[in-house]
Amino acid sequence: MKPIPYGRQSINDQDIQAVLETLQADFLTQGPQITQFEEAFAAYVGAKYAVAVANGTAALHLCALTLDVKPNQKVITTPITFSASANCVRYCGGEVVFVDIDPKTYLLDINKVRRLLESSPKGTYHGVIPVDFAGRSVDMQAYRALANEFGLWIIEDACHAPGGYFQNQEGTEIRCGSGTYADLSIFSFHPVKHIATGEGGMVTTSNKRLYQRLQLLRTHGITKDKLAFQNEKELIGGDTEVDWPGWYMEMQELGFNYRLSDIHAALGLSQLRRASEGLSRRRVIAKRYAEELDNEDFVRGSSGFSCEHAYHLYVVEVEDRLGLYQHLRGKMVFPQVHYIPVHLMPYYQALGWKPGDFPNAEHYYSQCLSLPMYPSLTDEEQGYVIDQIKAYYS
Repeated sequence: MKPIPYGRQSINDQDIQAVLETLQADFLTQGPQITQFEEAFAAYVGAKYAVAVANGTAALHLCALTLDVKPNQKVITTPITFSASANCVRYCGGEVVFVDIDPKTYLLDINKVRRLLESSPKGTYHGVIPVDFAGRSVDMQAYRALANEFGLWIIEDACHAPGGYFQNQEGTEIRCGSGTYADLSIFSFHPVKHIATGEGGMVTTSNKRLYQRLQLLRTHGITKDKLAFQNEKELIGGDTEVDWPGWYMEMQELGFNYRLSDIHAALGLSQLRRASEGLSRRRVIAKRYAEELDNEDFVRGSSGFSCEHAYHLYVVEVEDRLGLYQHLRGKMVFPQVHYIPVHLMPYYQALGWKPGDFPNAEHYYSQCLSLPMYPSLTDEEQGYVIDQIKAYYS
């Protein structure tokens, strides 16, 4: 049996051809592939606008900048996520406030968030960053109502969930990242994600003002939109009656170089064309895991199966997690742990967080294991993983 990782990219001949054609074209960056990828991705998740960026962390940072996170402003998020979900607030000097998870869904517990907000003067908190963990969608309608009540903005971290959705109170399917309820949503195109570009990310929104500011901040704070220019035309020299020359641009804010290249975008476009196929395969894999493992005594919790779930990860909670982890690695199966709670990272402990702050998150961490989950995982390989898990506990 060859090594079976917890996740991996799937690259086919069409992907390779798409990249090759871009390498032979006129633009390697800031070219037409970017706009095409943005428009296609926005359509896929149901958003009005999308902005392609260098990676998911850049996407989060741009969101925090666009929403004007200021030093010492408090923003709420979950401890069960990759650290970038919290770090984007720190990049702007803001204060991260963690709230525990719901032990059944592994998502940021909205009831605990409400209690925190109600116990503090209005205006204490400025925003919330819920995470569609493992591919399960947060109830963004409920978070929007809560945010409106307490004057918060919302960044939806949907890195795990392109194609995932939830049903709102009206029974409508709302896709993760659609911008229906969140101010901004972010995605990652890391190789283990649904859509792989090597590195890359996307911000989606249905707010035109936020979209325009994202575009500005992504490229050094520079604009070439002549309707937005602030300088007088005398600066160009010569006849001020002529139109602005093509070389003129203005840096209007302190932005960043967070652009995605056309090479990455070409790969992303090619991958996006079969995103639905990959999502369907992930759900088939998840259903088999649920059918074969959920009733075992050693499984205390799991991702289970849901047609709404996007299944970036399939997580189980098991007895003797470390022992199983080592056993599987010895059998050429390489699971992963998602995640060490962010508040237990030394950086955040130095800010005052400590073990025992979030019992649900810490209990989940003590038992969680992410099993192999990617579209090219074969039935034979999945069967081998399941058999090895059962063999360990028998």
